[in-house]
Amino acid sequence: MNLKYKNGEEVADSIGLLISILVRYPEIGSTNFDPETRNLSLTYTVTKVLDSEALKLFEHKLISCVEAYHFLQNSKPILVELKADTYANLTMLEVRRDVETITHNEINLITTLMQQNFANYLLTDDNEPFLEEDLELQEEMIGHMLENIKGSTFGKKLIAFREEGRVLVFNK
Repeated sequence: MNLKYKNGEEVADSIGLLISILVRYPEIGSTNFDPETRNLSLTYTVTKVLDSEALKLFEHKLISCVEAYHFLQNSKPILVELKADTYANLTMLEVRRDVETITHNEINLITTLMQQNFANYLLTDDNEPFLEEDLELQEEMIGHMLENIKGSTFGKKLIAFREEGRVLVFNK
């Protein structure tokens, strides 16, 4: 199944991937794709300022879990980074991953880690809950688009984010 614009034209896999990630995971506030570095960034918002110790502990847990996941899959991640920025009473956590080794199951793992570690502080979009079949379809689409992007050498720098219940995608 491919995403299509209202006029019937197909949406590029890189754009569709960003849209599907935000639709499937309401905890992710924005996502970026950079075709030059082949990196995908997932940004989560925590509604409190995290000190350096809490950030170091979470970074260690995140990297350990991603590496364990890949060990079980007989693969090795190329890039796993956590970047944190603080704005007023918010901490923006950006997880950077290479598109060559990231999977839809790993995005689910990362989001689950965010939920477990920042349960009452993780900013989540309040969209209506999806049926289980819809969630599975979104995950399948994410997996399909990730596979298509892995082999591509083209694309634009893209950013997608949420605004008032909508997903907006822009060319950086």
